[in-house]
Amino acid sequence: MGSVREVEYSQVVQTVSELCMTANYDLGADVVEALKNAHAAEESPTGKSIIEQILENAAIAQEERIPICQDTGFAVFFVELGEDLRISGGHLSEAIKEGVKKGYTEGYLRKSIVDDPVLDRKNTGDNTPPIVHYELVPGDGLTITCAPKGGGSENMSEVRMMKPADGIEGIKEFVVERVRKSGGNPCPPVVVGVGIGGTFEKCAFLAKKALIRPVGQSNPDRRFAEVERELLKRINDLGIGPMGLGGRTTALGVAIETHPCHIASMPAAVNLNCHATRHKRASL
Repeated sequence: MGSVREVEYSQVVQTVSELCMTANYDLGADVVEALKNAHAAEESPTGKSIIEQILENAAIAQEERIPICQDTGFAVFFVELGEDLRISGGHLSEAIKEGVKKGYTEGYLRKSIVDDPVLDRKNTGDNTPPIVHYELVPGDGLTITCAPKGGGSENMSEVRMMKPADGIEGIKEFVVERVRKSGGNPCPPVVVGVGIGGTFEKCAFLAKKALIRPVGQSNPDRRFAEVERELLKRINDLGIGPMGLGGRTTALGVAIETHPCHIASMPAAVNLNCHATRHKRASL
């Protein structure tokens, strides 16, 4: 058994705080590149102008250290925790929560979380609690990915418990239909996350996780990579266009994640991200 490495609680807090701010200020190079490519290919003058404004907005946000979008999102984290690592001075979950509070307060980021989802929707005032997905991995590392998720695009999500007989063609129809029904609501051009397999909750998680893959990076399975390419073309052929005002650029990318499932099931989920596809990662 190897020795256990320690990471200070305060270091996690500071790292999470910085991730919250940079994720909201700095649009990723992968997204910027995809937007530039979309601008070059866009045939609609209106669509082309909108993409120009999105790129200009991203540049201003980065330079002036202000949010890309006023909806600074639900703070969602994907954490890879090494088995041989421990947090000294406190608990990891509390450190992440404190880091979100610090980042959203000091970074002047909008607080969007209510403590009761139905009966008393009172704002918590600091954008906590976050949503944290943990994965225990070998070694003594700690990798934290922050992916703030806006409400408008999140509201366009859907899980469908499909029949195995629906096959891949059924899943394709489901994904395209979901984007078509969403129209301009998720602030296109969007990035489309698709989860296939697992269980009801697992496929939803996979669709969300798919959104942190760099835009343009294909599924390592060439079969699903081909499905991603086909879906991207079909979605862009819908003509919804930037901000729903028409054009060739409805989506910047499609990412599929899969998991084994029960012989009687074929769950599928779609999670959309707006053009402000935010994700920042740090390793401690």
